[in-house]
Amino acid sequence: MSEAKSMRPLLYIILLNAIGAALISIANGAFNPEALMLTGAICLVSLISYMMVSLAGFGDPYLFLIISVLGSVGGIMQLRIRTAYGIRQLKWFLLGTACYFVAMAMFMFLNRLLPKLTWLYFGLSVALFAATLIFGTTSHGSRNWIIIGGEGSGLSIQPSELIRIFFVLALAAIFTSEPREGLRLRPNAVRLLSASGVTVVCLLFLLLQREWGITLLFFMTYFFFIYVYGASRGYLLLNAAAAVVVGAFGVTHMSHIQTRVEIWLHPFADASSKGYQITQSLFAIGEGGFGGRGIGAGSVYFIPEVHSDFIFSAICEEMGILGGLAIVMLYFVLAYRGFKIALSCTNKFNKAVAFGLSFMLGLQTFIIIGGVTKMIPLTGITLPFVSYGGSSMLTTFAAYGILQAISAIKEEITDEL
Repeated sequence: MSEAKSMRPLLYIILLNAIGAALISIANGAFNPEALMLTGAICLVSLISYMMVSLAGFGDPYLFLIISVLGSVGGIMQLRIRTAYGIRQLKWFLLGTACYFVAMAMFMFLNRLLPKLTWLYFGLSVALFAATLIFGTTSHGSRNWIIIGGEGSGLSIQPSELIRIFFVLALAAIFTSEPREGLRLRPNAVRLLSASGVTVVCLLFLLLQREWGITLLFFMTYFFFIYVYGASRGYLLLNAAAAVVVGAFGVTHMSHIQTRVEIWLHPFADASSKGYQITQSLFAIGEGGFGGRGIGAGSVYFIPEVHSDFIFSAICEEMGILGGLAIVMLYFVLAYRGFKIALSCTNKFNKAVAFGLSFMLGLQTFIIIGGVTKMIPLTGITLPFVSYGGSSMLTTFAAYGILQAISAIKEEITDEL
């Protein structure tokens, strides 16, 4: 690939940020110097990061490029919704970039040790879950945030975002571990029982927190692992049946879940109250049409939580269905790169980690986009790199930093995007 051709994606990213900043400034009627400086910083960081990865041979050259595009769109939309949100989002993006390369370096440096730390991952997860239950605050029916420094002005941390990475690392270590001598059970049975035990403990904590969206994410990731690593058909059916029973119990006995399902099935029955969020989301997507109303020309303020849960609806209104589909395709390509990295691995643990992270992050995208488009019941999780949020941004960067490290350890990803 020629140097000019290899630099072309960066020019598109710079152009995207420049056009977005100009449109927002026109819509607001004023230039915000801090926002413009941060937007320029993102372009510079994207350039430096791409040069580091591609020229130094640190694996897949396209992961960070795709992330930069998604982060740029997220920053533009956050600036459009509220300048303060946008500025904080851009700062989280820059800090997330540091997390990306720190996670990459740590994974490469500790790669031989990481498969042996199964119970450390599990212990840290339990400790973070317990801290959330003890010190956490309840928001939108879920107890999943720890606020440091006081309500309103403090720093909000969502430990479950970090636990997602520990969960994948623990399952990967379990399914690629060598069986201990002296055990009467078959090696695969030991792995399945260990993985099931770790998963059940995590799911119980999540149910106590009333965090159903992340519960689904954890269970489906576990189900993916046991399918890939050879669970019998009976064991798969047993887990599926248990999930159906737990889901049915939640729908019939928990008002929080009942309301979500009722809104999903009949959103217009109470469009001014319970169904207000999803109906406004559908109206916004419909108003955008194919080409969108333009950055700054939409009515995104009518959508509650538009900066976090419903950011995809705002994108569709102002950038159109075509813009929304472009975002979806970027996530598809990001998932494809992750699975390609996994398939190219020869190290069993690295392969399992790459599979698990790629699946979990891809599923997260499907759950939130499916929720705001009424394909599935709405759950309160974020759209990676686009929704507002520090904990989600940093941990997702770290997860993809691990994927970058796996692609860099031995294998080379050379095909063009």
